[in-house]
Amino acid sequence: MQSTTWNPGQLLKTSGSYWMGCTLHASVKLDVYSCIGDTEKTAIQISETINTDLDATTRLLDALAAMGLLIKQNDQYANTPESTMFLQKSSPKYIGYMIMHHHHLVDGWRKLDQAVTTGKPVRKSASHADDEIMRENFLMGMFNNAMNLAPLIIEQVDLSNKKHLLDLGGGPGTYGIHFCMKNPNLKATIYDLPTTQPFAERVIDRFELKDRVNFIGGNFNRNDIPGSYDAVWLSHILHGEGPADCEKIISKAVSTLTSGGLILIHDFILNDSMDGPVFPALFSLNMLIGTEKGRSYAEKEITQMLQKAGVTNIHRIKIDMPNDSGVIAGNRL
Repeated sequence: MQSTTWNPGQLLKTSGSYWMGCTLHASVKLDVYSCIGDTEKTAIQISETINTDLDATTRLLDALAAMGLLIKQNDQYANTPESTMFLQKSSPKYIGYMIMHHHHLVDGWRKLDQAVTTGKPVRKSASHADDEIMRENFLMGMFNNAMNLAPLIIEQVDLSNKKHLLDLGGGPGTYGIHFCMKNPNLKATIYDLPTTQPFAERVIDRFELKDRVNFIGGNFNRNDIPGSYDAVWLSHILHGEGPADCEKIISKAVSTLTSGGLILIHDFILNDSMDGPVFPALFSLNMLIGTEKGRSYAEKEITQMLQKAGVTNIHRIKIDMPNDSGVIAGNRL
């Protein structure tokens, strides 16, 4: 449980925190930071470039300056080092796609009381697969996140003696690609929905790994998973499903492993009393809003699922990551 001193000021600050979030969302959606670039611009110049109302734009820019995302001097606005690094589209560390994914979630979150009352989702889907722009933001947002986390994870996960990794539900295969870059003798297969293949192939080409990373299209909820592997990676798969389907997915994943093969599960993991950490607990509500049965799982629940699938030597790999995501590993008997 998070140790927060709750008083009227803290309660109201938390209640109104969406104001800052929505201001950030608007600035990213309008691409303010790319418009400014490495120069200084007036509100008039920015407004004319992004085709917005001048007075409203000035208010937005002043709010961003107050938040520390822009620098205002002599009625001109410039990016901060942080906004240049993370919010300009030309930056390799751009996270605007994930911010826009958060923007698309806002409407569902305002109906949380309805979801709690009915126990049913109030959003069409968890990943907005039926909307091209929302789907791009979701996929690119996952890619942005993985690009930041993968370098941390590959240093703590030993695949030096593995030959073939299955990146199950891997989207663009960011993790599989990074594991291959870390381990020269490793090959990886990405298994995900066929609609993800063009995106995955572009990412594979970007890293020049076509000879070591391939893509197989399929639905792991409906179909058996082809191939045999000595390691399998499941990143942020379980939280989209209910317990029964999670057990089936883990069982299918384990069935592809050779004897002694390694399974790695990466997700937002709750403590065993289910009351923390904060982000996995909140993320469980996000899954309530957007899925029929998805939720965050406790470490003991994932451990029990792995044991039921015939996995031994189950342990948590210690990695310090944002939003309290974690990795649980084990070996097939």
